[in-house]
Amino acid sequence: QWHFVESGGGLVQPGGSLRLSCATSGFSFSGYSVGWFRQVPGKGREGVSCTSGTDGSTYYPDSVRGRFSVSRDDAKNTVYLQMNNLKPEDAAVYYCAVDCFYCSANVCYNNDYWGQGTQVTVSS
Repeated sequence: QWHFVESGGGLVQPGGSLRLSCATSGFSFSGYSVGWFRQVPGKGREGVSCTSGTDGSTYYPDSVRGRFSVSRDDAKNTVYLQMNNLKPEDAAVYYCAVDCFYCSANVCYNNDYWGQGTQVTVSS
């Protein structure tokens, strides 16, 4: 029943910034943990954030901590990922998902509901 629509991706130079959006038309995000994940061809999904549905705190893995930040607007059923100081290794298709959790310094997920994702390209 979950339906996610990711948007905001594009081409950006290294050191640049991008703001991604994740909106849902299925259920409200309120009360759910919400995570951002990215995937590169040939690799599995890598979590880049997990925001608690209880207190709103967000965990970031070392790869993005200090550069990425998440905001959440439950009234609009939208989650945002602000990405600053982007690096070439950040290039990927980015997805959002519910029921994320911390797992051994990474971000994992319980459910398997995914949108179309949004492409982020970082290149000079």
